Amino acid sequence: MGNRRFWRIRSVILITVFIGLLSGATAGAFFAFTRDLPQIRELENFEPSAATRIYSADQVLLAELFLEKRTPVSIDQIPMDLKSALIVTEDRQFYTHSGIDLKGILRAVIKDIMAGQFVEGASTITQQLAKTLFLSQEKTIIRKIKEAILAVQLERRYTKDELLTLYLNQIYFGSGAYGVESAAQLFFGKPAAEMDLAQCALIAGLPKAPSRYTPLINPDLAEKRRNLVLRLMLNQGLITDVKYQLATRQPVMNTSRAAAPGSAPYFVQYIKPALEAAIGPSLLYKGGLTVHTTLSQRLQQTAEAAVEDGLVRLQQRMRSTIKPKASPQGALVAIDIRTGGILAMVGGRHFSENAFNRAADARRQPGSVFKPVIYALAIARGFTQASLVLDAPVAFKGGSNGDDWLPENFSKQYQGEMTLRKAMTHSKNIPAVRLVEKLGPSAVVQFAHKLGIDSPLSPNLSIALGATNSTLLEITAAFAVFPNGGNHISPHGISEILDRENVSLWRARPAIRPVMTEAEAAIMVDMLQGVVEEGTGKQARRLNLPVGGKTGTTNDFKDALFVGFSPAVAAGVWVGMDDSSPLGNEETGARAALPLWIDFMKATRPESTTLYFDIPDNMRSVWMDPVTGRSAEDGDGDAVKALFVSGTEPKQK
Repeated sequence: MGNRRFWRIRSVILITVFIGLLSGATAGAFFAFTRDLPQIRELENFEPSAATRIYSADQVLLAELFLEKRTPVSIDQIPMDLKSALIVTEDRQFYTHSGIDLKGILRAVIKDIMAGQFVEGASTITQQLAKTLFLSQEKTIIRKIKEAILAVQLERRYTKDELLTLYLNQIYFGSGAYGVESAAQLFFGKPAAEMDLAQCALIAGLPKAPSRYTPLINPDLAEKRRNLVLRLMLNQGLITDVKYQLATRQPVMNTSRAAAPGSAPYFVQYIKPALEAAIGPSLLYKGGLTVHTTLSQRLQQTAEAAVEDGLVRLQQRMRSTIKPKASPQGALVAIDIRTGGILAMVGGRHFSENAFNRAADARRQPGSVFKPVIYALAIARGFTQASLVLDAPVAFKGGSNGDDWLPENFSKQYQGEMTLRKAMTHSKNIPAVRLVEKLGPSAVVQFAHKLGIDSPLSPNLSIALGATNSTLLEITAAFAVFPNGGNHISPHGISEILDRENVSLWRARPAIRPVMTEAEAAIMVDMLQGVVEEGTGKQARRLNLPVGGKTGTTNDFKDALFVGFSPAVAAGVWVGMDDSSPLGNEETGARAALPLWIDFMKATRPESTTLYFDIPDNMRSVWMDPVTGRSAEDGDGDAVKALFVSGTEPKQK
């Protein structure tokens, strides 16, 4: 009895020790697996990476910025057909298991052992979510154990619908689409909530191998996979045979689906640095923000068409002359005069071929388009439209090669004394050079910077001919000062940035800087209207809209420009070759650029709340002889009507 009792006690002790060791080992193993697992409660504050959407002022989607293209949706925005299709395909026991499917695991282990490698997974939807959120994609036993532990923890904390929503917002569906909403928009051009049965089945079949089954790359495989999902739904009694037959006959993708966003690519590229500076790149590309811009999609489309049509016409002329394979480039930018908002921006003919933005980044010689800067400074210094300047040959010492500099008029003709107005309207070079000499080249440069031309400018006499580099955007913003009462507003493209809860994060507050008095600015508007009514911009009269502007042509016809404005919109057009080779004889600003400007400005009439330019009090519009600057009568020869501050108008006839 004693020995038997001894052995019983000993057996109990051994069993207890064994159980203790086993429990300790199990606990140790469990601790080893779980000590580096992420905290599930962190999901309470989890916000998935989402795409930022950029909209035009008229609410057209221009572009999406993302690292992972994702737009989260709630459970009520997920169709029941999609939930059914996903569960029957990926995890039929989803609503009954506690995170792992033991039968599925056993079945997969047997198949993997027989094959000698991983050939079948046994992951539930919850396990797939755990892997996507917290773990790597490597196929190891350790990772699978961690995945199962995390799945159980997820199931304890969240409802089935919450887990399904997280899954559908996180999983990758191929072709850059993360989450069901992005996939629905990409493949069908509609929200996930509006998908039909066939579309739900296609989406549900993608997680198995998204890169293989994406309909954008393999439509035939996508169709086979979709039909398999539909067959599974039919077999499980989730759909009727009629619905199955109708769904399998549908095309994989709707050919009339909305086009992928890609409007105004030069403009979107232009505002990206400003967006990053305002909110930082991480939030910009992951935060699911909404960006409202100043761009008008209606005017943008008009601008793109105007540039392309104008360049086609120019290309045909060039191919008939010296350049049979010529491919000229062009740019256009338009600004809201009162706000400084960019309404349209075309940086070239084809963004996909060349993303260089010739509207904002190309520094080219502006030619005679620069002359209004000089005349504006002269007006600010006390000159009037009737002030006289000599148009005659002149030589200046200290040319670039040591010889005298002999500037010439484009026409090679000279007319003696004339008014500032006539010199401007007919784009005379010599009067502009003489004005720069009187005003001082350094003063002209300083005034150009005040107008918003930020590019480095050389303070020499040749600046009168536009022989220094600047961007089209700078020049156009400078011209906008004149119809804006003498105030400069920095051009900008972003109006507001909202977070994913539609709370404002950033709002544009453009700086307004006075450059000229209202009277001085009004005189410049009047002089530039004279260019259209009396001078090199006469073609623009057919707009039947009050406009002013200036043509520009550089040496050897390398650059052609027209920059001008209506009471509401300032716009600039540049045409040229990227290698700075000539466009061809007589391809001036009036011939190569102005027609594009006119085609665009036709569409700006609805933007104008008024059809006239403001004229301040104590100003008078009087008839004047454009040559002598003396007072004239309506109908006297070439008499023109010009604007003056009261008391400075010409009085002697």
